Amino acid sequence: MTPVSRFFICLILILSTAGSGHAKALRIVSANGTLSEILVGLGLEKQIVGVDVTSTFPTSLEKLPKIGHNRTIAAEGILALNPDVIIYTNQSMLSPAVVRQLNSSGKKLVEFKHEYSKEGAIKLIREVGTYFNANAQAEKMIKVLQSDLAKIPAPASPKKLLFIYARGAGTLMVSGTGTSLDKMFALAGHKNAVSGFTDFKPLTAESLIAANPDVLVLFSSGLESLEGMDGLLKVPGVANTNAGKNRRIVTMDGQLLTGFGPRVGKAAIELSQKVK
Repeated sequence: MTPVSRFFICLILILSTAGSGHAKALRIVSANGTLSEILVGLGLEKQIVGVDVTSTFPTSLEKLPKIGHNRTIAAEGILALNPDVIIYTNQSMLSPAVVRQLNSSGKKLVEFKHEYSKEGAIKLIREVGTYFNANAQAEKMIKVLQSDLAKIPAPASPKKLLFIYARGAGTLMVSGTGTSLDKMFALAGHKNAVSGFTDFKPLTAESLIAANPDVLVLFSSGLESLEGMDGLLKVPGVANTNAGKNRRIVTMDGQLLTGFGPRVGKAAIELSQKVK
């Protein structure tokens, strides 16, 4: 065997050995419930080592270590999990100080842009799939999502909906324009009963009566914190609205309603069914 032949045989053996190996699985921390849901859909659940408290679907995520919620997340809790990559969205509300700490830690910190729309949901799934080299799985998720979106029924008569964020009677906020709730109402063919402000603001009896919603929408956990329908009707102003008079109260899982991820079509369908 010539030296040249031996060289090529050795080269082939080296390349075949390299090709048969597997890349080290990444340790992923997700600071956003929608991203966590997408990771599971991409087949990466076993690589997730920590999640924020909005990561509630699928329920198997509940057994993972929690890093906190929104602005209460601390860099130390994330870094203690020794992640290779930390992912979040521009909607995750990580504090600038935490972002700076994570960036200076030497760990990979990746922000994904998330727009509250059906196009934004598709784009997010596709970008996460590309980042984690799972494009085929991402396209499968998108195909299911597009099928769901095509099944959203158009309401016979659009209703005025008002979302109330409740954590007991002492913490009540309403959702303005541009929020995920506002966009979800529009996707289901309904209208937000309030306008003139963005984000959330405290609920007042006067503004509630002026908005006069046809239907009140709450997270399931929010209505529970008010001790149910009767507790909600005791909130000043609620009983004076059309929604209160007709007891038109809709509750949904918080992450499903606001996530704008793989289940956004299913969320709009459920909201439509409950509102009609």
